[in-house]
Amino acid sequence: VQLQAFGGGLVLAGGSLRLSCTASGLTFSTMSVGWFRQAPGKEREFVAAVRRSGGSTYYADSVKGRFTISRDNAENTVSLQMNSLKPEDTGVYYCAAARGLILSSIRSQYQYDYWGQGTQVTVSS
Repeated sequence: VQLQAFGGGLVLAGGSLRLSCTASGLTFSTMSVGWFRQAPGKEREFVAAVRRSGGSTYYADSVKGRFTISRDNAENTVSLQMNSLKPEDTGVYYCAAARGLILSSIRSQYQYDYWGQGTQVTVSS
């Protein structure tokens, strides 16, 4: 099983980026998929997730209204559209997948079974 996140880069504040996560060895439509990020010197934090059952989406309060997570089952890809980026959005972004996920724990990194290698997002002011 391998997850790969890509699409990061350097962008000015107010700009947009679209991250994508592809998988080999597993099918995203059968899993809940999340995005997490880690800024320098900080712990990894939840950003967004799309649930396996029903496709419900969940967001951290800090990104709600600016980020959108989506799933393309045909391409076996999960994307994170990030708009109105702020310097505090800077960090390494990771995608992760979980086979069984308790709804109350969807924001916990410890519930996810597989992780991608991360892609750097840098937002300059």
